[in-house]
Amino acid sequence: MKNFNSMDIAALVLWLLPVAYVAYIYSSLPQSVPVHFDLEGRPDRYGSRGEFLTGQGILMGMSAFVYLLLKFLPAIDPKKYVKYGEATFQKLALGLVLFLAALDIAIAYATVNNNFEVGKLILPVVGLLFAFIGNIMNSIKPNYFAGVRTPWTLEDPDTWRSTHRLASKLWFVGGICLTISVLLLPNKAAIIVFFVIIAILVFIPVVYSYVYYKKHHPSDQNS
Repeated sequence: MKNFNSMDIAALVLWLLPVAYVAYIYSSLPQSVPVHFDLEGRPDRYGSRGEFLTGQGILMGMSAFVYLLLKFLPAIDPKKYVKYGEATFQKLALGLVLFLAALDIAIAYATVNNNFEVGKLILPVVGLLFAFIGNIMNSIKPNYFAGVRTPWTLEDPDTWRSTHRLASKLWFVGGICLTISVLLLPNKAAIIVFFVIIAILVFIPVVYSYVYYKKHHPSDQNS
C-alpha cells in the first residue's frame, strides 16, 4: 500500500472543492435545472436536482478513479515500466483532478447562472490541460497506459522517446494556441478551431511515430 503523501493531500483538496461549491449553491437551485449543454455551452436539456447531483457525482467518481488508477499503476503494470516514471504519473493524475474539478464547478456555476456561457470556460481549460500534458509528456517513460501509444512507439524505445519529444512541444504550443483562440473567437469559430487543433495534436504524433519507426527499422518494411 502506497503512503499518503502531499500530492494526495492536494488531490483530495481539489477533489472536494466541487462538493463544497455544490453544497453552497444547492439551496438556490430551481426545481428544474440545466443538465446538458450544447457545443456552444448553451443548456439544451433540463432535469431535476437529483439528475444534476447524479451528473456531478459521475464526474467526481471519474476524477477519483483516474487519480487512483494512475497512483497505483506500478502495481498493475505487467512489465513494471511505470515504476521508472512514478513522479510524472502523479503529476499527470493531479492535473487531471484539477481539470475535472474545474469542469465540475463550471457546470455547477452555469446551472445557477443561465447567462453564463460554460463553453467559454470549459474549452480554454481543455487547452490548458493539453499544454500541461505537453509540458510533462517528454518525461513519460514507455508504458501501456499513457502517452502516444501506437504499435511503433510500444515496439521501440527510441521511437517512443523521439515521438514524445515532438508531442511534448506540439501539445504545449497547441494547448496555448487553443486556449487563446477559443477565448478570442466567436463561439462557432472557436468550436471549429478547437476541433481542428485537437485533430492536429492527435494526428501528427501518430504519423510521426510510424514514419520514424519505418525509417529506423528498414528491415521491417515488408513485415
